[in-house]
Amino acid sequence: MVVSSSRYKSIKSHKMKQFVAIYYSPAADMEAMANITPEQRDQIMAAWMAWKEKAGDAVVNFGAPLMPGQNSTNGNDWTASNNEVSGYSVLQAESMEALQALCVDHPHLQSPGATLGLHEVMPM
Repeated sequence: MVVSSSRYKSIKSHKMKQFVAIYYSPAADMEAMANITPEQRDQIMAAWMAWKEKAGDAVVNFGAPLMPGQNSTNGNDWTASNNEVSGYSVLQAESMEALQALCVDHPHLQSPGATLGLHEVMPM
């Protein structure tokens, strides 16, 4: 299929923006998650899967939980990260505002002390 230059510009202008969602959780919450029952884990995952279903095509990569990280300022010396990053997802939306509206009832925010950070991927 050949796409005319004006049609290509139209398609390109409607391209969705990509975002990285960073999930932050207090260390105590992360420790508590290790001790929940299978039934509690199933309830939590059901909420996440329902949100994913609702979000539909906005979910590019559902992501995964993350283990504690390491930081360095020079590439040689590494220390435990003080950031309480607990996971990530890659999402897409027409705008930051549209994505924020989609995340109003995000299941991560149901946990006390949890924070959700949204970062637009810089076009390259």
